[in-house]
Amino acid sequence: MKNSGIAFTLIAITLLSCKSGGVDQKGVADHKEIAPKNVILLISDGTGLTQISSAFFFKETLPQYSRFKHIGLINTPSSRQNVTDSGAAATAFACGVKTYNGAIGVADDSTDVKNLVEIASLQNIKTGVIATSSITHATPASFYAHTVSRALDEDIAMQLVHSEIDFFAGGGLQFFNKRKDEQNLLIELEEKQFTIDTLRLKAYSNIRSNSKAAFLLANNAMAPASEGRGNFLLKATELSLKFLSKDQSNFFVMIEGSQIDWAGHSNNSEYLVTELNDFDDAIGIALDYAEKDGNTLVIVTSDHETGGFTLAAKTKKSEDGSEYSDYSEIGMTFSTTGHTATLIPVFAYGPGAEEFNGIYENTEIFDKILKVTNWTRGN
Repeated sequence: MKNSGIAFTLIAITLLSCKSGGVDQKGVADHKEIAPKNVILLISDGTGLTQISSAFFFKETLPQYSRFKHIGLINTPSSRQNVTDSGAAATAFACGVKTYNGAIGVADDSTDVKNLVEIASLQNIKTGVIATSSITHATPASFYAHTVSRALDEDIAMQLVHSEIDFFAGGGLQFFNKRKDEQNLLIELEEKQFTIDTLRLKAYSNIRSNSKAAFLLANNAMAPASEGRGNFLLKATELSLKFLSKDQSNFFVMIEGSQIDWAGHSNNSEYLVTELNDFDDAIGIALDYAEKDGNTLVIVTSDHETGGFTLAAKTKKSEDGSEYSDYSEIGMTFSTTGHTATLIPVFAYGPGAEEFNGIYENTEIFDKILKVTNWTRGN
């Protein structure tokens, strides 16, 4: 009886030890949560589930979206409107607050709210923004600027110069060197240790020794991918990851596929598919980096859906002129030229990715990033 009692006690201790996590056979604690050191946030402007679905029909290779295991949904209304715009939605991501349509980095009462770039910089983390629009456009602007209106491009450009951004790439050159106040902000950027190129992305070897890098490759928006922009987004993503992580630095970068939204506004399905596939290629670069690094969280989402985009059986006409649905072929249609209020998918990979499962408000993207990284807001 005495021996059996001792055996029972030892078994109980072992079971309790396993249940509570304990240590593994090598003496290392298990179930330890790892905080990501880097965050890559990719935003496909104007992209809902149907736009994403189009890649599974119209991309020649398996879409990078298929690599994600953690998927959630966000609700996108702004503080005053049921249907958001990019300014309010990006402010929700960047600052964690609901605000009115057209606002950039301010709360509903127009007061400034600290953004992810400002917060990350307090932790000595390198930061960057990339867009296929002007770099002063609503989505990228919300990560470094604070204005009551997204239309204030020159003010936003000035704030970029004085921000903590270490790398940026996109269009919008005219808001820096052809301004109404006749200031040349390129000179100020150089004074802040930026290497600047207004013609093309440089090779990493050419900018590695620089502390900051800026690429302004169009006067306003960049050209569509099919009309001269080419693989800019893929190359800029790749370059930013190398540059921001040099010297073993940790980083936060926001990468926007801006023109999927514009394709939705114009109800141009060919334009939409091209831009969506281009964005998907950039996702692949981010995921490849994260897989190799092991300490990087990748989040892919959108601010809202645009166009009421639909994939359905293609409508065709029979010999007698009557219409019928051909279920063997996909047809792409739109129901509006504006934004819609549909829930938006969120995809996550890397340390902390499981936090992004479920259904929640768009402001929680901000909250969840701070939670998993342990970044603090400061004063």
